[in-house]
Amino acid sequence: MKLLFDENLSPKLVQTLADLFPCSAHVDRIGFGGSTDEDVWNYAKANGFTLVSKDSDFYDKSMLYGHPPKVIWIKRGNCTNRQIQLLLRNKLEAISSFIKDDQVSFIAIT
Repeated sequence: MKLLFDENLSPKLVQTLADLFPCSAHVDRIGFGGSTDEDVWNYAKANGFTLVSKDSDFYDKSMLYGHPPKVIWIKRGNCTNRQIQLLLRNKLEAISSFIKDDQVSFIAIT
């Protein structure tokens, strides 16, 4: 499961979650920091990533265009990187099922 973390999430998540989500990346580290949502969307689509964001922008795109790419929308207010990491770890089974489901474009995690 390859995740692509949006700018609003810490690049450190790539390393701290590598045991569960190998080959993941962060938009800043692959040269897409400051890029448009459209560019990030197309990169994720072309490279088999699932997008992870705290913004509703990619959720909106998934409602409009479907998938790929799939979108994990983290619906939490201000929280620490550790809290995001624990959230994704605790939701591993749901995320795995979501990624395998060809009928679903996004999952909202609270």
